[in-house]
Amino acid sequence: MKPQYLKIVSILILIAVIFIARLAYLQLFTDRYALNAANTSIKTEYIIPQRGVIFDRNGKILVGNQPAYEISFTQALMRPDFDTMGFCSLAGLTKKEFEEKIEAIRNEKYYSKLTPMTFMKNLSREEVARIQEIIFKYPAFNIVQRPQRQYEVSTSGNLLGYTNEVNESDIKKDSLYYRPGDNIGKSGVEKSYEKQLRGEKGMRYIQKDIKLRDIGSYKDGELDKEEVTGKDITLTIDYDLQRMAEEMMVNKRGAIVALDPKTGEILVLATGPDIDPKLFTGPNKSKEINKLLRDDFNKPMFDRSTQSAHMPGSTFKMFTALAGMQMGVMDENTIFPCGGGFNYKGLRIKGHGGADPLVPAIRVSSNCYFSYAFLAIVGKYPGNPSKGVDEWKKIMESFGFGVYLNNDLATGVPGRIPSGEFYEKRAKTKNWSPLSTGAVFNGMGQGDVMLTPLQLANGMAAIANKGWYYTPHIVKSIDGKPNPDPRFSVKHKTLVDPKHYEPILQGMEQVVLNGTARSLRSTEFTQLAKTGTAQVPQGKDNSVFVLIAPAEDPQIVVVALMEHAGFGATWAGPASTVIAEQYLTGDLKREHLYKKMVNASFMPEYERQWIADLKRKGLYKEPDKDSVLLKNIEAKLKTTKTAEERATLLYQRDSLKIRIQNKPPKTPAK
Repeated sequence: MKPQYLKIVSILILIAVIFIARLAYLQLFTDRYALNAANTSIKTEYIIPQRGVIFDRNGKILVGNQPAYEISFTQALMRPDFDTMGFCSLAGLTKKEFEEKIEAIRNEKYYSKLTPMTFMKNLSREEVARIQEIIFKYPAFNIVQRPQRQYEVSTSGNLLGYTNEVNESDIKKDSLYYRPGDNIGKSGVEKSYEKQLRGEKGMRYIQKDIKLRDIGSYKDGELDKEEVTGKDITLTIDYDLQRMAEEMMVNKRGAIVALDPKTGEILVLATGPDIDPKLFTGPNKSKEINKLLRDDFNKPMFDRSTQSAHMPGSTFKMFTALAGMQMGVMDENTIFPCGGGFNYKGLRIKGHGGADPLVPAIRVSSNCYFSYAFLAIVGKYPGNPSKGVDEWKKIMESFGFGVYLNNDLATGVPGRIPSGEFYEKRAKTKNWSPLSTGAVFNGMGQGDVMLTPLQLANGMAAIANKGWYYTPHIVKSIDGKPNPDPRFSVKHKTLVDPKHYEPILQGMEQVVLNGTARSLRSTEFTQLAKTGTAQVPQGKDNSVFVLIAPAEDPQIVVVALMEHAGFGATWAGPASTVIAEQYLTGDLKREHLYKKMVNASFMPEYERQWIADLKRKGLYKEPDKDSVLLKNIEAKLKTTKTAEERATLLYQRDSLKIRIQNKPPKTPAK
């Protein structure tokens, strides 16, 4: 044999020896294949761990656990003489319901005759006690305890989120952990911290005889694995503040966000409408969740604090000035020709103020001043407006605008900071005009800029810190140890020189002392603020307000946005200053502001817009007058206090119900 062939044969023999040795090792010295023979003699039982508890920053329990029970079904253990009617009587089912449940299980993608599948869920303790005594007669069925979430609070459903049974997509993403019937975090903190909260399943290997009956632990439990309880999580949220914010958002749409500017910790993340998280538990859980998801009018599952990007209105003017100063097209002493408002090449924008420098322009919220400032930004490079806008865009992105904040929240959108290319496409030319494209309105926060309330709060934290911020985050510690995520310990610096922030802070101080927010001054603490009234095409203006407090040593930043409410100082302003007051002083001194917000409702405006939209789509149906009257009476019943008035309303309600029930059906129009 030639040497080269001898070498090839030797290599092949060596490979064969290695393969045989490896195979012998796996079969003789490990339990890998023995344990995989689950369909013959060994079955794996999984023990579901308790999920971690969720606390607020002060140690208040927000989400805990309670035992939940279900019945599992294993087809292979079904006896030929199974007493269907006896089991149906025990489980409280009809024969048809029983057959439908079994058929549904058999049609599941992950169905196996040998695998326990969920048959019934959410059994009460009483049902378990009754069934447990007799279920041994039906070996194919077994009672399984599976922990269920228990919400200790009645607000902040979007923030906390919920758990639900895994679907096919969830299993595909982590097939090594999840099995049919398992629960997973579907939204909020439950979703974003799922791996920490879920813990690790325990495993027990049980030997079975030929009839699949248990005959003891495999190897005396030597290979069993104990479950590991999920890690407890402490949020950055101050729940007392959070609840107060949620109460002020009742019958409103929008959000209230508060941050600690020195750490990036989110103190408040309230959205309206709110959800009671208790709806996420109990026997009607799936029905309630589907009901919330189908509510197209209120959209309660849409978290407006992180998902809803809006025009920021006049609260954006400070950022226009910061970019203008950094780009060198203006400074704090620059005066634009603002007598009588903005008038430039046929475009007129109404506004306050005259020919003033920066600080007075912020105080009176001059639309003219900041429109001219944006024209200067666009015109920095004559003949190349896109270059100026792109430079401005980079500065805005350094505040976290127009980009994902890369935080630990389950939802978020990047918002929008338009580029030069954006306007080139709109104008269909590279030498576009900021007037004809509408770009000029960006300067006053009314153009194409779109920010979420959380992004705006982050930008205000950067102003409070004179040029830097930590990424906003929702979890303070995990199992008592500081949140180890490195994203939240990096100090991000904006592209604006720290010296440019001083006139901005002076202007915001003037807004509270002598400007558009002077009605919100407090004798207890100092404030820096800016009002915003963003015009929107659908109806009434959006009310926006940003606040930093106290002025001498910022400890809290608050942003409030209320859709279609009106002036920023009238609605978003009181909500913001109340939150700051409670946080800084530990008490609510100006209770009248809080009561004003709690009692206000903007629902009539939302209903008007909803009806107008349905009419445009040809979907509107005129409501029955008696039904509308009944709805109004039921609303009054919730607030009336006197027994006499309540008796009258109850009589009117019952009479209307009888009249509505006895009405003949409407004859269809020919």
